[in-house]
Amino acid sequence: MTLEETMRELERLGTEQTRKTYLRHGAPEPLSGVNFGALTTLKKRIGAEPALARALWASGHAEARLLATMVADAPALSWAQLEAWAKSLDWHTLTDVFVTNVVLRSPHARRALEWTRSSSEWVGRAGWQLLASLLVKTTVLAGEDLSPWLARIEQELPTAKNRVREAMNSALIALGSTGGALQKAALQTAKHLGRVEVDHGDTACETPDATQYIKKIQARKAATKAAARKPGTKAAARKPGTKRPAPSRTRPRA
Repeated sequence: MTLEETMRELERLGTEQTRKTYLRHGAPEPLSGVNFGALTTLKKRIGAEPALARALWASGHAEARLLATMVADAPALSWAQLEAWAKSLDWHTLTDVFVTNVVLRSPHARRALEWTRSSSEWVGRAGWQLLASLLVKTTVLAGEDLSPWLARIEQELPTAKNRVREAMNSALIALGSTGGALQKAALQTAKHLGRVEVDHGDTACETPDATQYIKKIQARKAATKAAARKPGTKAAARKPGTKRPAPSRTRPRA
């Protein structure tokens, strides 16, 4: 599909209800109101189209950029291209989808952790969301000393920008879910910080309590281990070493 054809299709697929939901969640204009189900279907029709992805991103259209992350050839993006996209992020949902669909699939993912030091709200959020995702969905950071990340979260979160605080809270939960001494340290950090306040605008979204969430994850892991010791259970049939992704919200909720 050409850029013009794709933009016409996005306009056709949009609804006023979804448009209003996106606006409540901070989506910038222009946008058409295309939900993620329709975007996913459109992505399947298009397939991987790097040139189209670049054009969609350059358009500045909210759903066009979401779609761009889906049809981009993430492993082929250069560091310069990846960083250019990061610097033009303009709302939290796009940031999270960009991390999931593009940065995690990039050979530059580890380098992108330097974004955690950015003064930009969206680049900073991308960096901390990436840390959380790398911990939960990959083994890239396995075996590393992760305690410095906890120290940074405790020191920097109280004065961080709104949506960066939310991502840092997600990273804290991910660090705590690793278990062992790091879990204890993460719980201590969560205690020192207290409940993380994030302005979610005119939405029903809430910021997870890190202490409660870490404990829930550990309880679930303990239950899974116990079930795995029982012959004939589904848990026992799961391959050793596989990870069950922790829940994360990247899509606007009405």
